[in-house]
Amino acid sequence: MAIRDAVAHWYPETEGFTLIESVVGAALKEQAARAPGALALVYEDETRSIALTYQALDTKTDQLATALLAWGVKKQDRVAVLSPNSPEWVYLEYALAKIGAILVTVNTALKKDEIGYICRQAEVSTLFFVDNVRGYDIASAIEALKPDLPLLERLCCLEGKSRSAISFTELMENSAEHGPDIPHSLTPQPNDIAQIQFTSGTTGAPKGAMLSHRSILNNARMSAARGGFCASDRLLSAMPLFHTAGCVCNVLGMLSCGGTLILMPSFDPQSMIRLMIKHEATIINAVPTMYIRMLEALESWPKKPENWSLRIAYTGGTSIPPSMMRDLKATFDLQPMIIMGMTEASPIITQTRPSDDFETQITTAGTPLPHTEIRIVDPETGDTRKCGEPGELLIRGYQVTKGYYAMPDATAKAIDADGWLHSGDLAVLQKEGYLSIVGRIKDMLIRGGENIYPVEIENFLMGHPAVAEAQVVGVPDPDLGEEIFAFVKCTPGASVNSVELEQYCRANMSRQKLPRYFHFMEHFPLTANGKVQKYELRTIAAEMLKGNAA
Repeated sequence: MAIRDAVAHWYPETEGFTLIESVVGAALKEQAARAPGALALVYEDETRSIALTYQALDTKTDQLATALLAWGVKKQDRVAVLSPNSPEWVYLEYALAKIGAILVTVNTALKKDEIGYICRQAEVSTLFFVDNVRGYDIASAIEALKPDLPLLERLCCLEGKSRSAISFTELMENSAEHGPDIPHSLTPQPNDIAQIQFTSGTTGAPKGAMLSHRSILNNARMSAARGGFCASDRLLSAMPLFHTAGCVCNVLGMLSCGGTLILMPSFDPQSMIRLMIKHEATIINAVPTMYIRMLEALESWPKKPENWSLRIAYTGGTSIPPSMMRDLKATFDLQPMIIMGMTEASPIITQTRPSDDFETQITTAGTPLPHTEIRIVDPETGDTRKCGEPGELLIRGYQVTKGYYAMPDATAKAIDADGWLHSGDLAVLQKEGYLSIVGRIKDMLIRGGENIYPVEIENFLMGHPAVAEAQVVGVPDPDLGEEIFAFVKCTPGASVNSVELEQYCRANMSRQKLPRYFHFMEHFPLTANGKVQKYELRTIAAEMLKGNAA
């Protein structure tokens, strides 16, 4: 029993699992040797269709690794990838790992200044990108940024054209110049950093969480085992590869069991249904919004299979509507698999079990994975709570980030002297070890599975000449989990309307941070010591939306 004396402290259980001491490149080579002809990756878009076996994927990424070396990429270099899902993204994840370089993931919704921040903060030396995402000219943005990024030495355009970058085809031609073998000296160690994943976390500016080969391989392996993944599984997903859900849970999760990843370039409910039927997908990893859209599209689907191949609906990252999970169960007769994770934990902390009863599966985030220790504490005193009492979730174990890149102060605030990662989430742990997330201590909100930190939006809004002060809160939304509600106070003598502010945001800020609602106020509710009462603003926003609905 992991819970002791009814105190909300789950001590590590191994469930028969030993932590492996390996690295990402070696794990691919081992899988290719075990099952060279097994299908590893399937990808389709409007222009191409790709299917690679594990042996072909290993060979392809060896070639890319030698091309990177010939181009000048070195061990421990930070190499950023700014691209929608594509085979090349997966190739880079493996190839960079094989030469000990560090993958820096970049959200494709970011705009020029946000991209520049990531490149400066992570000291990026090499950047792979596509020239355009949803109409935004990334190539021009990078062209404008380049003079102010002296460490950025190499640019490669994965798709489209750029005057200052080589193409991916040109890069691959360099592999012949370096030779077929990767020097053994470049092989990383298990505790070396494999990825830097940027997250707003719970305080301040975006921070780059450093995740090791050991942490991401073991996390993917144990999550896949908990879910019962096997070599015959085919996981279909549009989850972005720039998130741990994509590049760890999906890519490495399938690697760990020898299954097939069916990679979608982006989410579209019609395409998801078509690919699910065509490739007989057994697992889908998606956020609730995607499942809702898929169920809606399925209502008008012309010809449904008599028996669905789908057996697992894998989800997390936001509040999970039990009604949606019941609809999925009724439609596909599948097994829910709900997780609680955070980027800084590589990412999965708790996960439901196939043996759990259905109501437990859809109303909790499961129990901790093997080798994972969690506590629920009083946010003020740090004292461990009793089972059933809410408090802050703390995590300790192999999967905790090695810190935030070049941010020692932020690292010290997030990970205490005893190695506990402070999540900022309010949670409840039951005696049986099941975790439920009940809120967040800080003001971070989650919109459609994306972590949104209000300070970033507030600071941006206050950059508008007509805005004196801005306060942002989250309001419940049945589709996206939460929506963004911005309260604005105008500069004396100035005026601006919600349409103008929306246009201002849309032109200069990534779309996941765009406020859905604006409301103008002359005064904000304050505490006795002058701090804005955000809980009061949430109440005001909820009442306003309730009035609009009526």
